[in-house]
Amino acid sequence: MAEDTGQERTEEATPRRKQQAREKGQVPTSRELNTMIMMMVSAGAIAMVGPGVVQGIKELTVWNLKVTREQIFDVNAMHLLLEDSLIQAVLSLSPFFLIMVLAAFVGPFLIGGVNFSMQALLFKWDKLDPIKGLGRVFAVKGVVELLKALVKFIIIGSVAVVFLYHQFDSYLGLGSEAVNSALPHAVELLIWAFIIIASSLVLIALVDVPFQIWDYKKQLKMTFQEVKDENKDTEGNPEVRSRTRRVQREIAQRRMMAEVPEADVIITNPEHYSVALKYDPKKMHAPIVVAKGVDIIAMQIRTVANENNVPLLEAPPLARSLYHTTDLNAEIPAGLYLAVAQVLAFVFNLRKKNASTSSYSNHKMKDLDIPEDLQFDS
Repeated sequence: MAEDTGQERTEEATPRRKQQAREKGQVPTSRELNTMIMMMVSAGAIAMVGPGVVQGIKELTVWNLKVTREQIFDVNAMHLLLEDSLIQAVLSLSPFFLIMVLAAFVGPFLIGGVNFSMQALLFKWDKLDPIKGLGRVFAVKGVVELLKALVKFIIIGSVAVVFLYHQFDSYLGLGSEAVNSALPHAVELLIWAFIIIASSLVLIALVDVPFQIWDYKKQLKMTFQEVKDENKDTEGNPEVRSRTRRVQREIAQRRMMAEVPEADVIITNPEHYSVALKYDPKKMHAPIVVAKGVDIIAMQIRTVANENNVPLLEAPPLARSLYHTTDLNAEIPAGLYLAVAQVLAFVFNLRKKNASTSSYSNHKMKDLDIPEDLQFDS
């Protein structure tokens, strides 16, 4: 496909372009949002499960310090002790780790949604190209990431220094506290440190998330020629579409003409409009239009009707009204019930009185009751 590379990418990405990008694993992501969520969730997780973890580690420490002299010199006993200690440590820390794993998936889903791409997992040799790697480092995006890292370092560092300065005495005081009180106090200080530092990341995330979404949309933007070519690929060549529509119309017309011999009456204009009606009281609530047309199609309907001895009845206002108000294979409007009932009664009586085909030549009906809102001029 030819592409005009001189054109600017001013067009918004089409749904197909977005879908292709997602299949390649290209979704908007913000590392700052992920980091902020991880820090905030860490603080919350420590607040919820921290006391239990501290208590578990405390009990595990006491348990290991109570090892007897016989156990120390028994290799098998020490192996079992180590194994039990590891299991207890993992069980104590598993709630915290589980919460952190869930938090690691939340950040990307918030702006990129759920997406799994096999293409993103494939190994690509061009990633090993040092020239391209340097190009990415010194590209505009690389410079932006560097500046963002510096700003993040300054903000987080400043907040951390201020917080530690105000809590300096508290941290030093931990050394003089008893173990039973020092551990909960240390956890409390750690929680507040996480909360304060994570709060500083909120400001960075509020700036980074809109930037990442804007940058993602910018990368997916297309030229006018790309949009035009994609529409051609998606919808097909205009000449092909036109030919397809023409074939579909011909098929629909043949199907419609096949219904004309089964009609009860053809209502005509008499020349410009033809509408074929069918009514079976046992299967239908109201008469339905099985065929309709104007000019050439109307003439074809009348020809097929004559060949199959279907009555033709001239009622111009009713023919126009039926043509404009009723779709194919649809019931007639309630406002035309009376007029159509008069027509069908006339046709059914005509069939009872006359069995000869000559009786099915054109007949005329006047003074049919048609509501004003269903009347159409010729």
